[in-house]
Amino acid sequence: MTTVAVIPARYASTRFNGKPLANKTGKYLIEHVYDRARASARVDRIIVATDDQRIFDAVQSFGGEACMTREDHRSGTDRIGEVVAGLDLAASDIVLNVQGDEPEIDPGDLDRLVDRMLASNEKTSIGTLAVRFDEDGPKSGPGSPADPNAVKVVLDSSGRALFFSRSLLPYPRSSEGEVLRPSQWLLHLGVYAFRLEVFEHMVFRSGGAKSVLEEAESLEQLRWLEHGLPIAVVVVEHRCKGIDTPEDYEAFVTRYVAKVSA
Repeated sequence: MTTVAVIPARYASTRFNGKPLANKTGKYLIEHVYDRARASARVDRIIVATDDQRIFDAVQSFGGEACMTREDHRSGTDRIGEVVAGLDLAASDIVLNVQGDEPEIDPGDLDRLVDRMLASNEKTSIGTLAVRFDEDGPKSGPGSPADPNAVKVVLDSSGRALFFSRSLLPYPRSSEGEVLRPSQWLLHLGVYAFRLEVFEHMVFRSGGAKSVLEEAESLEQLRWLEHGLPIAVVVVEHRCKGIDTPEDYEAFVTRYVAKVSA
């Protein structure tokens, strides 16, 4: 069994153009992500999937593997599908979608996700990660469960996703919508594991129509659920912060410098 981590990386971004090539730490942001994936005991190969020659060249400059892909993909999963189509993989192999803006992803959590996919008592084609909101974190506004930029996930008794939403889900009716204990909600982390078979499914074929739920929430995983594909969820302890804006990046640089200097 082989596990291939594919990191989608685009240059264009509405909130942070050229994000993968930011290098105030002395490393490209995409290099930080690559190094975290490389530290995973379960990952055998790492490929950066990009549509930009500058990112391709940067990855090669630090000894990484990159693959040029089309520019018209509507999601990172579609971009990964193009890469997977050109690989010689077995049906038992696992493909990880590691976001290119997650420089603090825990390599051990990638291992836990792969282990869940390989569990002998469960047959699942898709897996992902979630973490509980910080008990002492904000109860409203940015970073809270009520924040629409923080995607929540609700699980069934077997640890599979029932639904993902930007809304406060489940809604705390007894407290009239007020968040009393943030840790009662699960924050979805945008890391996925796929078995090879899912890329043959119609909902993973590039250019397919968006589903009703996907369109409403702008969350592609809802298309998978809407088409009956179960998603196993591993609840982890490490709360990593993705880089969406220049301000997020500056905060990461501060954390990184402090860690290196300690």
